[in-house]
Amino acid sequence: MRIDTPAGSILCDPWVNPAYFASWFPFPDNSQLDWETLGDCDYLYVSHLHRDHFDAAHLKRFVSKKATVLLPEYPTSQLEDELRELGFTRFFKTVSDEVHELDGGLKIMIQALTSPTDGPIGDSSLWVEHDGIRVLNQNDARPTDLSTFAALGHVHAHMLQFSGAIWYPMVYELPSVAKTAFGKQKRERQFDRTFRYIDDLNASWVFPIAGPPCFLDDQLWHLNDIFGDEGNIFPDQSEFISEYAKVGKTNGVVLLPGSVATIGQTDCATTHPTDVGAFFAQKENHLKAYAERQRIVIEREKASWSHPEIDVLAGMKAQIEPLLEESVYLAKGVGGPVRFDLTDPDGVVVESIVVDFPGKEVRIYDDEKVRYRFQTERRLIEHLLHIGEGDWVNSLFLSCRFTAARIGQYNEFVYAFFKCLSEERLQYAEGWYESQRPDAEDITIGGWTFQRRCAHLKADLTRFGIVEGNQLTCQLHGWKWDLASGRCLTAVGHELRSAAAEARPDA
Repeated sequence: MRIDTPAGSILCDPWVNPAYFASWFPFPDNSQLDWETLGDCDYLYVSHLHRDHFDAAHLKRFVSKKATVLLPEYPTSQLEDELRELGFTRFFKTVSDEVHELDGGLKIMIQALTSPTDGPIGDSSLWVEHDGIRVLNQNDARPTDLSTFAALGHVHAHMLQFSGAIWYPMVYELPSVAKTAFGKQKRERQFDRTFRYIDDLNASWVFPIAGPPCFLDDQLWHLNDIFGDEGNIFPDQSEFISEYAKVGKTNGVVLLPGSVATIGQTDCATTHPTDVGAFFAQKENHLKAYAERQRIVIEREKASWSHPEIDVLAGMKAQIEPLLEESVYLAKGVGGPVRFDLTDPDGVVVESIVVDFPGKEVRIYDDEKVRYRFQTERRLIEHLLHIGEGDWVNSLFLSCRFTAARIGQYNEFVYAFFKCLSEERLQYAEGWYESQRPDAEDITIGGWTFQRRCAHLKADLTRFGIVEGNQLTCQLHGWKWDLASGRCLTAVGHELRSAAAEARPDA
Protein backbone atom coordinates (compact mmCIF):
# COMPACT_ATOMS: atom_id res chain seq x y z
CA MET A 1 0.00 0.00 0.00
CA ARG A 2 1.34 3.43 -0.90
CA ILE A 3 -0.29 6.47 0.71
CA ASP A 4 0.23 9.71 -1.25
CA THR A 5 -0.48 13.16 0.17
CA PRO A 6 0.58 16.68 -0.87
CA ALA A 7 3.02 16.56 2.05
CA GLY A 8 4.71 13.31 1.06
CA SER A 9 4.27 9.63 0.22
CA ILE A 10 4.42 6.63 2.57
CA LEU A 11 5.18 3.18 1.18
CA CYS A 12 3.76 0.50 3.49
CA ASP A 13 4.95 -3.12 3.72
CA PRO A 14 5.97 -3.71 0.08
CA TRP A 15 5.99 -7.50 -0.40
CA VAL A 16 6.71 -9.13 -3.76
CA ASN A 17 9.05 -12.12 -3.28
CA PRO A 18 7.92 -15.49 -1.89
CA ALA A 19 8.10 -15.93 1.87
CA TYR A 20 8.42 -18.84 4.32
CA PHE A 21 10.32 -21.44 2.31
CA ALA A 22 8.73 -20.29 -0.97
CA SER A 23 5.28 -21.16 0.37
CA TRP A 24 3.53 -17.77 0.49
CA PHE A 25 3.13 -15.50 -2.53
CA PRO A 26 1.27 -12.19 -2.70
CA PHE A 27 -2.20 -12.45 -4.18
CA PRO A 28 -2.91 -11.01 -6.68
CA ASP A 29 0.52 -11.02 -8.36
CA ASN A 30 2.06 -7.56 -7.93
CA SER A 31 5.47 -8.25 -9.46
CA GLN A 32 4.64 -6.39 -12.69
CA LEU A 33 4.06 -3.02 -11.00
CA ASP A 34 6.45 -0.13 -11.65
CA TRP A 35 8.41 -0.64 -8.43
CA GLU A 36 11.12 1.82 -9.40
CA THR A 37 8.51 4.57 -9.27
CA LEU A 38 6.62 3.21 -6.27
CA GLY A 39 9.85 2.81 -4.33
CA ASP A 40 10.79 6.46 -4.89
CA CYS A 41 8.92 7.51 -1.76
CA ASP A 42 9.42 10.03 1.05
CA TYR A 43 8.68 7.62 3.90
CA LEU A 44 8.84 3.87 4.42
CA TYR A 45 6.68 2.07 6.97
CA VAL A 46 7.39 -1.59 7.73
CA SER A 47 4.80 -2.69 10.26
CA HIS A 48 6.72 -5.69 11.61
CA LEU A 49 9.20 -8.43 10.74
CA HIS A 50 6.90 -11.05 9.26
CA ARG A 51 8.46 -11.84 5.90
CA ASP A 52 5.22 -11.12 4.06
CA HIS A 53 5.64 -7.53 5.33
CA PHE A 54 9.42 -7.27 5.52
CA ASP A 55 10.67 -8.28 2.06
CA ALA A 56 14.41 -7.70 2.44
CA ALA A 57 15.36 -8.38 -1.19
CA HIS A 58 12.70 -6.02 -2.51
CA LEU A 59 13.45 -3.29 0.01
CA LYS A 60 17.13 -3.43 -0.86
CA ARG A 61 16.64 -3.31 -4.61
CA PHE A 62 13.67 -1.02 -5.18
CA VAL A 63 13.03 1.31 -2.23
CA SER A 64 14.91 4.62 -2.13
CA LYS A 65 17.49 4.80 0.63
CA LYS A 66 16.65 8.50 0.89
CA ALA A 67 13.30 7.51 2.37
CA THR A 68 12.79 8.19 6.06
CA VAL A 69 11.76 5.04 7.91
CA LEU A 70 8.80 5.51 10.28
CA LEU A 71 9.90 3.17 13.05
CA PRO A 72 7.47 1.59 15.54
CA GLU A 73 8.46 1.69 19.19
CA TYR A 74 9.46 -1.93 19.68
CA PRO A 75 11.26 -3.37 22.73
CA THR A 76 14.18 -4.62 20.62
CA SER A 77 16.17 -2.95 17.85
CA GLN A 78 15.91 -5.86 15.40
CA LEU A 79 13.67 -4.12 12.84
CA GLU A 80 15.92 -1.05 12.75
CA ASP A 81 19.05 -3.20 12.63
CA GLU A 82 17.81 -5.22 9.66
CA LEU A 83 16.74 -2.09 7.77
CA ARG A 84 20.15 -0.51 8.37
CA GLU A 85 21.79 -3.62 6.93
CA LEU A 86 19.74 -3.02 3.76
CA GLY A 87 21.11 0.52 3.45
CA PHE A 88 18.49 2.68 5.14
CA THR A 89 20.00 5.46 7.25
CA ARG A 90 17.15 7.86 7.97
CA PHE A 91 14.87 6.87 10.84
CA PHE A 92 12.04 8.66 12.59
CA LYS A 93 11.59 6.82 15.87
CA THR A 94 7.97 7.13 16.92
CA VAL A 95 6.47 6.85 20.40
CA SER A 96 3.61 4.39 20.51
CA ASP A 97 0.16 6.02 20.58
CA GLU A 98 1.66 9.50 20.19
CA VAL A 99 0.80 11.77 17.24
CA HIS A 100 3.87 13.12 15.44
CA GLU A 101 3.78 16.00 12.96
CA LEU A 102 6.10 15.69 9.97
CA ASP A 103 6.94 18.25 7.28
CA GLY A 104 4.09 19.92 5.42
CA GLY A 105 1.48 19.25 8.10
CA LEU A 106 1.55 15.48 7.64
CA LYS A 107 0.60 13.77 10.91
CA ILE A 108 1.25 10.15 11.78
CA MET A 109 0.78 7.85 14.74
CA ILE A 110 2.03 4.30 15.08
CA GLN A 111 0.56 2.00 17.70
CA ALA A 112 3.04 -0.76 18.56
CA LEU A 113 1.86 -4.06 20.05
CA THR A 114 4.59 -5.75 22.03
CA SER A 115 3.49 -9.05 23.52
CA PRO A 116 5.54 -12.12 22.49
CA THR A 117 2.55 -13.34 20.50
CA ASP A 118 2.37 -10.15 18.37
CA GLY A 119 4.51 -10.94 15.36
CA PRO A 120 8.17 -11.84 15.83
CA ILE A 121 8.91 -8.83 18.06
CA GLY A 122 5.57 -7.08 17.80
CA ASP A 123 3.06 -5.74 15.32
CA SER A 124 1.81 -2.26 14.60
CA SER A 125 -0.75 -0.02 12.89
CA LEU A 126 -0.19 3.30 11.10
CA TRP A 127 -2.59 6.27 11.38
CA VAL A 128 -2.09 9.13 8.90
CA GLU A 129 -3.76 12.55 8.67
CA HIS A 130 -3.36 15.36 6.16
CA ASP A 131 -5.69 18.29 5.62
CA GLY A 132 -8.45 16.67 7.66
CA ILE A 133 -8.40 13.32 5.79
CA ARG A 134 -7.51 10.38 8.03
CA VAL A 135 -6.38 6.88 7.11
CA LEU A 136 -5.73 3.87 9.35
CA ASN A 137 -3.55 1.09 7.98
CA GLN A 138 -4.24 -1.58 10.60
CA ASN A 139 -2.80 -4.30 8.31
CA ASP A 140 -2.84 -7.53 10.37
CA ALA A 141 -2.34 -6.03 13.83
CA ARG A 142 -4.84 -7.09 16.49
CA PRO A 143 -5.13 -4.38 19.16
CA THR A 144 -7.62 -4.95 21.94
CA ASP A 145 -9.64 -2.02 20.58
CA LEU A 146 -9.36 0.94 18.19
CA SER A 147 -10.43 3.64 20.65
CA THR A 148 -7.02 5.37 20.49
CA PHE A 149 -7.47 5.96 16.77
CA ALA A 150 -11.17 6.81 16.98
CA ALA A 151 -10.40 9.53 19.55
CA LEU A 152 -8.32 11.39 16.94
CA GLY A 153 -11.31 12.07 14.71
CA HIS A 154 -13.37 10.38 12.06
CA VAL A 155 -11.34 7.99 9.89
CA HIS A 156 -12.08 8.07 6.17
CA ALA A 157 -10.20 4.95 5.05
CA HIS A 158 -9.73 1.82 7.19
CA MET A 159 -7.39 -0.87 5.82
CA LEU A 160 -7.30 -4.17 7.70
CA GLN A 161 -6.78 -7.92 7.58
CA PHE A 162 -9.70 -10.28 7.04
CA SER A 163 -8.10 -13.57 5.99
CA GLY A 164 -6.13 -16.27 7.79
CA ALA A 165 -2.37 -16.09 8.25
CA ILE A 166 -1.62 -19.26 10.17
CA TRP A 167 -1.11 -23.01 9.77
CA TYR A 168 -4.10 -24.10 11.86
CA PRO A 169 -5.94 -26.38 11.33
CA MET A 170 -4.54 -27.50 7.98
CA VAL A 171 -1.29 -29.07 9.21
CA TYR A 172 -2.80 -31.03 12.10
CA GLU A 173 -3.20 -34.77 11.76
CA LEU A 174 -6.99 -34.81 12.06
CA PRO A 175 -9.84 -36.54 10.24
CA SER A 176 -10.89 -34.44 7.25
CA VAL A 177 -14.34 -33.84 8.76
CA ALA A 178 -12.82 -32.45 11.95
CA LYS A 179 -10.33 -30.36 10.03
CA THR A 180 -13.15 -28.83 7.98
CA ALA A 181 -15.19 -28.09 11.10
CA PHE A 182 -12.27 -26.39 12.85
CA GLY A 183 -11.41 -24.46 9.70
CA LYS A 184 -14.99 -23.27 9.33
CA GLN A 185 -15.00 -22.04 12.93
CA LYS A 186 -11.76 -20.16 12.37
CA ARG A 187 -12.96 -18.64 9.11
CA GLU A 188 -16.12 -17.38 10.84
CA ARG A 189 -14.12 -15.99 13.77
CA GLN A 190 -11.85 -14.14 11.36
CA PHE A 191 -14.81 -12.38 9.78
CA ASP A 192 -16.43 -11.69 13.17
CA ARG A 193 -13.22 -10.09 14.46
CA THR A 194 -12.82 -7.99 11.31
CA PHE A 195 -16.42 -6.78 11.44
CA ARG A 196 -16.01 -5.85 15.11
CA TYR A 197 -12.97 -3.72 14.30
CA ILE A 198 -14.88 -2.09 11.45
CA ASP A 199 -17.82 -1.30 13.73
CA ASP A 200 -15.45 0.10 16.36
CA LEU A 201 -13.90 2.62 13.98
CA ASN A 202 -16.91 3.30 11.76
CA ALA A 203 -14.74 4.63 8.92
CA SER A 204 -16.22 5.96 5.70
CA TRP A 205 -14.54 3.30 3.56
CA VAL A 206 -13.15 -0.13 4.36
CA PHE A 207 -10.32 -1.75 2.39
CA PRO A 208 -9.69 -5.51 2.87
CA ILE A 209 -5.90 -5.93 2.71
CA ALA A 210 -3.15 -7.98 4.41
CA GLY A 211 -4.38 -11.25 3.03
CA PRO A 212 -4.72 -13.82 1.80
CA PRO A 213 -1.46 -15.30 0.56
CA CYS A 214 -1.61 -17.80 -2.27
CA PHE A 215 0.25 -21.11 -2.55
CA LEU A 216 1.88 -21.88 -5.88
CA ASP A 217 3.93 -24.98 -5.05
CA ASP A 218 2.19 -28.19 -6.12
CA GLN A 219 2.66 -29.57 -2.58
CA LEU A 220 0.63 -26.67 -1.12
CA TRP A 221 -1.83 -25.98 -3.95
CA HIS A 222 -4.70 -27.46 -1.90
CA LEU A 223 -4.48 -24.53 0.54
CA ASN A 224 -5.84 -22.06 -2.02
CA ASP A 225 -9.51 -21.15 -1.59
CA ILE A 226 -10.64 -22.35 -5.01
CA PHE A 227 -12.27 -25.66 -4.14
CA GLY A 228 -15.48 -24.52 -2.45
CA ASP A 229 -14.15 -25.67 0.93
CA GLU A 230 -16.08 -23.97 3.73
CA GLY A 231 -13.22 -24.82 6.07
CA ASN A 232 -10.58 -22.94 4.08
CA ILE A 233 -9.12 -20.15 6.24
CA PHE A 234 -7.81 -18.09 3.29
CA PRO A 235 -10.88 -16.37 1.79
CA ASP A 236 -10.03 -13.68 -0.73
CA GLN A 237 -11.18 -10.07 -1.09
CA SER A 238 -14.26 -10.97 -3.10
CA GLU A 239 -15.34 -13.40 -0.37
CA PHE A 240 -14.89 -10.62 2.17
CA ILE A 241 -17.22 -8.32 0.20
CA SER A 242 -19.80 -11.11 0.01
CA GLU A 243 -19.67 -11.76 3.78
CA TYR A 244 -19.61 -8.02 4.50
CA ALA A 245 -22.83 -7.61 2.52
CA LYS A 246 -24.50 -10.22 4.73
CA VAL A 247 -24.15 -7.86 7.71
CA GLY A 248 -25.65 -5.03 5.68
CA LYS A 249 -22.51 -3.13 4.76
CA THR A 250 -21.78 -1.59 1.37
CA ASN A 251 -18.71 0.59 1.97
CA GLY A 252 -16.07 -2.05 1.18
CA VAL A 253 -13.52 -1.24 -1.54
CA VAL A 254 -11.40 -3.97 -3.16
CA LEU A 255 -8.05 -2.94 -4.64
CA LEU A 256 -5.97 -4.87 -7.17
CA PRO A 257 -2.27 -4.25 -7.84
CA GLY A 258 -2.29 -0.95 -9.71
CA SER A 259 -5.63 0.26 -8.33
CA VAL A 260 -5.79 3.84 -7.04
CA ALA A 261 -8.35 5.09 -4.53
CA THR A 262 -8.64 8.85 -4.01
CA ILE A 263 -10.14 9.63 -0.62
CA GLY A 264 -12.09 12.81 0.09
CA GLN A 265 -14.24 13.99 2.96
CA THR A 266 -17.36 12.43 1.44
CA ASP A 267 -16.23 10.29 -1.49
CA CYS A 268 -13.87 7.58 -2.66
CA ALA A 269 -13.02 7.55 -6.38
CA THR A 270 -11.31 4.33 -7.45
CA THR A 271 -9.66 3.25 -10.70
CA HIS A 272 -8.54 -0.29 -11.50
CA PRO A 273 -6.19 -1.86 -14.06
CA THR A 274 -8.90 -4.42 -14.90
CA ASP A 275 -12.46 -5.29 -13.93
CA VAL A 276 -12.41 -6.49 -10.32
CA GLY A 277 -15.36 -8.89 -10.60
CA ALA A 278 -14.02 -10.49 -13.76
CA PHE A 279 -10.59 -10.91 -12.16
CA PHE A 280 -11.88 -12.90 -9.19
CA ALA A 281 -14.22 -14.93 -11.41
CA GLN A 282 -11.05 -16.19 -13.14
CA LYS A 283 -9.07 -16.70 -9.92
CA GLU A 284 -8.06 -20.31 -10.57
CA ASN A 285 -6.77 -19.49 -14.04
CA HIS A 286 -4.81 -16.53 -12.66
CA LEU A 287 -3.26 -18.79 -10.00
CA LYS A 288 -2.28 -21.45 -12.53
CA ALA A 289 -0.56 -18.89 -14.76
CA TYR A 290 1.08 -17.30 -11.70
CA ALA A 291 2.36 -20.71 -10.57
CA GLU A 292 3.87 -21.38 -13.98
CA ARG A 293 5.68 -18.02 -13.90
CA GLN A 294 7.07 -18.77 -10.44
CA ARG A 295 7.95 -22.44 -10.94
CA ILE A 296 11.64 -21.73 -11.51
CA VAL A 297 11.73 -19.49 -8.42
CA ILE A 298 10.28 -22.26 -6.25
CA GLU A 299 12.67 -24.88 -7.59
CA ARG A 300 15.64 -22.57 -7.09
CA GLU A 301 14.62 -21.96 -3.45
CA LYS A 302 14.16 -25.67 -2.78
CA ALA A 303 17.63 -26.39 -4.13
CA SER A 304 19.12 -24.04 -1.54
CA TRP A 305 17.69 -25.78 1.55
CA SER A 306 19.88 -28.87 1.79
CA HIS A 307 22.97 -28.66 4.00
CA PRO A 308 23.99 -32.30 4.58
CA GLU A 309 27.19 -31.14 6.25
CA ILE A 310 25.14 -29.92 9.23
CA ASP A 311 24.69 -32.23 12.23
CA VAL A 312 21.09 -31.33 13.11
CA LEU A 313 21.18 -32.76 16.64
CA ALA A 314 24.40 -30.93 17.47
CA GLY A 315 23.12 -27.74 15.87
CA MET A 316 19.84 -27.82 17.79
CA LYS A 317 21.68 -28.55 21.04
CA ALA A 318 24.02 -25.61 20.48
CA GLN A 319 21.23 -23.15 19.72
CA ILE A 320 18.45 -24.32 22.02
CA GLU A 321 20.02 -25.78 25.18
CA PRO A 322 21.47 -22.47 26.47
CA LEU A 323 18.01 -20.92 26.06
CA LEU A 324 16.36 -23.81 27.90
CA GLU A 325 18.73 -23.20 30.82
CA GLU A 326 17.69 -19.54 30.98
CA SER A 327 13.98 -20.07 30.42
CA VAL A 328 11.67 -20.09 33.42
CA TYR A 329 8.19 -19.03 32.31
CA LEU A 330 8.26 -20.44 28.77
CA ALA A 331 9.82 -23.76 29.82
CA LYS A 332 7.34 -24.15 32.67
CA GLY A 333 4.50 -23.23 30.32
CA VAL A 334 5.49 -25.91 27.78
CA GLY A 335 5.88 -28.36 30.65
CA GLY A 336 7.01 -31.43 28.70
CA PRO A 337 9.07 -32.73 25.77
CA VAL A 338 8.39 -31.61 22.19
CA ARG A 339 9.37 -33.99 19.40
CA PHE A 340 10.61 -33.26 15.88
CA ASP A 341 10.39 -36.11 13.37
CA LEU A 342 12.71 -35.29 10.46
CA THR A 343 12.10 -36.90 7.08
CA ASP A 344 13.81 -37.31 3.75
CA PRO A 345 12.12 -35.68 0.69
CA ASP A 346 9.97 -38.82 0.27
CA GLY A 347 8.50 -38.47 3.76
CA VAL A 348 10.43 -41.27 5.48
CA VAL A 349 11.46 -40.39 9.04
CA VAL A 350 15.25 -40.48 9.30
CA GLU A 351 15.76 -38.85 12.70
CA SER A 352 13.63 -38.02 15.76
CA ILE A 353 14.81 -35.30 18.13
CA VAL A 354 13.24 -34.18 21.39
CA VAL A 355 13.42 -30.74 22.95
CA ASP A 356 13.04 -31.71 26.61
CA PHE A 357 11.82 -28.61 28.45
CA PRO A 358 11.76 -30.07 31.99
CA GLY A 359 15.13 -31.77 31.44
CA LYS A 360 16.61 -28.64 29.78
CA GLU A 361 18.19 -30.61 26.96
CA VAL A 362 17.92 -31.52 23.29
CA ARG A 363 18.39 -35.23 22.65
CA ILE A 364 17.43 -38.23 20.53
CA TYR A 365 13.83 -39.35 21.03
CA ASP A 366 13.61 -42.15 23.61
CA ASP A 367 10.10 -43.55 22.94
CA GLU A 368 8.50 -41.40 25.66
CA LYS A 369 5.03 -39.86 25.32
CA VAL A 370 5.04 -36.26 24.09
CA ARG A 371 2.18 -33.76 23.95
CA TYR A 372 3.44 -32.01 20.82
CA ARG A 373 4.97 -33.63 17.76
CA PHE A 374 6.08 -31.91 14.54
CA GLN A 375 7.13 -33.67 11.34
CA THR A 376 9.03 -31.89 8.58
CA GLU A 377 11.79 -32.42 6.06
CA ARG A 378 15.23 -32.60 7.64
CA ARG A 379 16.62 -30.16 5.09
CA LEU A 380 14.31 -27.40 6.36
CA ILE A 381 15.85 -27.68 9.84
CA GLU A 382 19.29 -27.84 8.22
CA HIS A 383 18.53 -24.54 6.51
CA LEU A 384 17.26 -22.88 9.69
CA LEU A 385 20.46 -23.88 11.48
CA HIS A 386 22.60 -22.82 8.51
CA ILE A 387 21.21 -19.26 8.49
CA GLY A 388 20.98 -19.02 12.30
CA GLU A 389 17.23 -18.36 12.20
CA GLY A 390 16.00 -17.13 15.58
CA ASP A 391 12.30 -17.55 14.85
CA TRP A 392 11.15 -20.97 13.70
CA VAL A 393 7.47 -19.99 13.95
CA ASN A 394 7.66 -17.19 11.39
CA SER A 395 9.72 -19.32 9.03
CA LEU A 396 9.13 -23.07 9.29
CA PHE A 397 5.67 -23.12 10.83
CA LEU A 398 4.18 -20.39 8.65
CA SER A 399 5.46 -22.27 5.61
CA CYS A 400 2.88 -25.00 6.32
CA ARG A 401 5.58 -27.46 5.20
CA PHE A 402 5.07 -29.66 8.24
CA THR A 403 2.46 -31.72 10.03
CA ALA A 404 1.62 -31.58 13.71
CA ALA A 405 -0.12 -33.62 16.36
CA ARG A 406 -0.85 -32.83 19.97
CA ILE A 407 -2.46 -34.40 23.01
CA GLY A 408 -4.80 -32.04 24.82
CA GLN A 409 -5.26 -28.33 24.38
CA TYR A 410 -3.33 -25.75 22.42
CA ASN A 411 -0.25 -24.57 24.29
CA GLU A 412 0.82 -21.04 23.31
CA PHE A 413 4.13 -21.42 25.16
CA VAL A 414 5.35 -23.99 22.63
CA TYR A 415 5.09 -21.50 19.78
CA ALA A 416 6.23 -18.57 21.94
CA PHE A 417 9.47 -20.41 22.72
CA PHE A 418 10.23 -21.30 19.11
CA LYS A 419 9.76 -17.62 18.20
CA CYS A 420 12.48 -16.75 20.71
CA LEU A 421 15.55 -18.76 19.69
CA SER A 422 17.94 -15.93 20.46
CA GLU A 423 19.15 -14.42 23.70
CA GLU A 424 17.48 -11.05 23.08
CA ARG A 425 14.09 -12.49 22.18
CA LEU A 426 14.06 -15.01 25.02
CA GLN A 427 14.90 -12.39 27.63
CA TYR A 428 12.18 -10.11 26.29
CA ALA A 429 9.56 -12.88 26.31
CA GLU A 430 10.51 -14.07 29.79
CA GLY A 431 10.31 -10.49 31.08
CA TRP A 432 6.93 -9.94 29.46
CA TYR A 433 5.40 -13.03 31.04
CA GLU A 434 6.96 -12.17 34.39
CA SER A 435 5.41 -8.70 34.28
CA GLN A 436 1.87 -9.98 33.89
CA ARG A 437 -0.28 -9.55 36.99
CA PRO A 438 -3.88 -10.54 37.69
CA ASP A 439 -6.36 -7.82 36.77
CA ALA A 440 -8.25 -6.51 39.81
CA GLU A 441 -11.27 -5.02 38.01
CA ASP A 442 -14.38 -7.19 37.65
CA ILE A 443 -17.40 -6.98 35.34
CA THR A 444 -20.75 -8.79 35.29
CA ILE A 445 -22.25 -10.25 32.11
CA GLY A 446 -24.94 -12.88 31.70
CA GLY A 447 -25.18 -13.76 35.39
CA TRP A 448 -21.43 -14.16 35.88
CA THR A 449 -18.84 -11.87 37.46
CA PHE A 450 -15.29 -12.16 36.13
CA GLN A 451 -12.15 -10.14 35.52
CA ARG A 452 -12.50 -7.43 32.92
CA ARG A 453 -9.31 -8.24 31.04
CA CYS A 454 -8.94 -11.48 29.07
CA ALA A 455 -6.47 -13.85 30.68
CA HIS A 456 -4.97 -14.51 27.24
CA LEU A 457 -3.85 -11.11 25.89
CA LYS A 458 -5.72 -8.60 28.09
CA ALA A 459 -8.58 -7.81 25.69
CA ASP A 460 -11.39 -5.80 27.26
CA LEU A 461 -14.16 -8.35 27.87
CA THR A 462 -16.80 -5.65 28.14
CA ARG A 463 -16.33 -5.37 24.38
CA PHE A 464 -15.08 -8.77 23.26
CA GLY A 465 -16.66 -11.05 25.85
CA ILE A 466 -19.70 -13.18 24.95
CA VAL A 467 -21.37 -15.31 27.64
CA GLU A 468 -23.45 -18.31 26.65
CA GLY A 469 -24.64 -20.34 29.63
CA ASN A 470 -21.56 -20.87 31.78
CA GLN A 471 -19.08 -20.37 28.93
CA LEU A 472 -17.23 -17.16 28.08
CA THR A 473 -15.78 -16.52 24.62
CA CYS A 474 -13.33 -13.70 23.94
CA GLN A 475 -14.03 -12.81 20.32
CA LEU A 476 -10.67 -11.17 19.76
CA HIS A 477 -8.94 -14.55 19.38
CA GLY A 478 -11.82 -16.98 19.98
CA TRP A 479 -10.55 -18.28 23.35
CA LYS A 480 -13.08 -19.85 25.73
CA TRP A 481 -13.45 -20.33 29.52
CA ASP A 482 -15.68 -22.32 31.83
CA LEU A 483 -17.00 -19.63 34.17
CA ALA A 484 -17.96 -22.04 36.93
CA SER A 485 -14.32 -23.05 37.43
CA GLY A 486 -12.38 -20.31 35.62
CA ARG A 487 -10.67 -23.01 33.58
CA CYS A 488 -9.50 -22.11 30.06
CA LEU A 489 -11.07 -24.45 27.50
CA THR A 490 -8.79 -23.36 24.67
CA ALA A 491 -5.27 -23.71 25.99
CA VAL A 492 -3.19 -24.81 28.93
CA GLY A 493 -3.07 -22.26 31.76
CA HIS A 494 -4.69 -18.81 31.48
CA GLU A 495 -7.21 -19.37 34.27
CA LEU A 496 -9.84 -16.67 34.68
CA ARG A 497 -11.10 -15.24 37.97
CA SER A 498 -14.86 -15.83 37.84
CA ALA A 499 -17.93 -16.68 39.91
CA ALA A 500 -21.71 -16.56 39.72
CA ALA A 501 -22.85 -12.93 39.91
CA GLU A 502 -24.58 -13.34 43.28
CA ALA A 503 -21.30 -14.41 44.91
CA ARG A 504 -18.25 -12.17 45.15
CA PRO A 505 -15.30 -13.74 43.33
CA ASP A 506 -12.14 -14.27 45.30
CA ALA A 507 -9.80 -11.48 44.23
